[in-house]
Amino acid sequence: MARIYNFSAGPAAMAEEVLEEAAAELTDYRGRGLSVMEMSHRGDLYQEIFAETKARLARLFALPDGYRILFLQGGASLQFAMLPMNLLAGGSADYVHTGVWSGKAMVEARRFGRVRLAASSEADGFHRIPRQDELNLDPKARYCHITTNNTIYGTEYPYTPATGAVPLIADCSSNVLSRPLDLSRFAMIYAGAQKNLGPAGVCLVILREALLEEAAAELPTMLAYRTHLAGDSMFNTPPTFAIYMVGLVAGWLERQGGVAAIELVNRRKAALLYDALDRSAFYHCPTEVASRSRMNVPFTLADPRLDALFLAEAAAAGLVGLKGHRLTGGMRASLYNAMPEEGVARLVAFMEAFEREHG
Repeated sequence: MARIYNFSAGPAAMAEEVLEEAAAELTDYRGRGLSVMEMSHRGDLYQEIFAETKARLARLFALPDGYRILFLQGGASLQFAMLPMNLLAGGSADYVHTGVWSGKAMVEARRFGRVRLAASSEADGFHRIPRQDELNLDPKARYCHITTNNTIYGTEYPYTPATGAVPLIADCSSNVLSRPLDLSRFAMIYAGAQKNLGPAGVCLVILREALLEEAAAELPTMLAYRTHLAGDSMFNTPPTFAIYMVGLVAGWLERQGGVAAIELVNRRKAALLYDALDRSAFYHCPTEVASRSRMNVPFTLADPRLDALFLAEAAAAGLVGLKGHRLTGGMRASLYNAMPEEGVARLVAFMEAFEREHG
């Protein structure tokens, strides 16, 4: 059957070109007679794949001197605990609360020290991002944590917070590599792969090595960043195939022209859908305009009794993954890098036809 357009928030759509490349190499990697899944992670062949994946990411991120790339397991959720375990050490950290995932990160951080609420948009239903002048930052905080994009509520930071001498750390899971990011402004970022980087199973961590100078010393071996830096992400067997897939995605992104080029595509995709929502009285997007995400677009129908019919007819039209999160209801279209512009155009055309028939 023909490929459908998958608007799922994650695991998310991957570029067809990447899937075809992986399929062609699945049983025989470049004439070597075995699959990547069968390779020793310490063998020369896999080490070449690993090195090329890191090199591609370093180019895409314009990796500054003194920063290291790690591939860890446990997704972003493990980083909610691993980060404060390593860096909080009984001290205090600032957290900006913008939705479910920042809330989960705060719960884990409280196990290891004090969490200060630097700002929150909870009173506004998490439908906006706090402005810089709303941030109540502690100059003595060990770090300040933000979630750059919120999949459930469809908000995204339109700016990089200024935190002075306090290290800025970000969960970038759902908008990583969708727009240029000045890594020098961050002490560390992390991102689960299953939205913009590749399949589920690996978490990308990029950190400034100097950040660990005051890290806790007595930690479980697998939960210490120092362990994985020393072992170059290979202290234990890493998720080899997922890392290989991240390398293919990074190569595809380079062929698209890099992060600056894909940002222009993402701007067009988001504008197409938001414009359709804004000119309609049948659909409504609850997100503050200045905080709108380019990656995740939530919207509701004027009559929620039509939700099930909308989803069924959309699926029949080859448009899937549109059901909103259980906390918000309604619909949500995720427009990650791999979603082609044609997919968004098809969605908008379907929405307009559905409105003509049921509005």
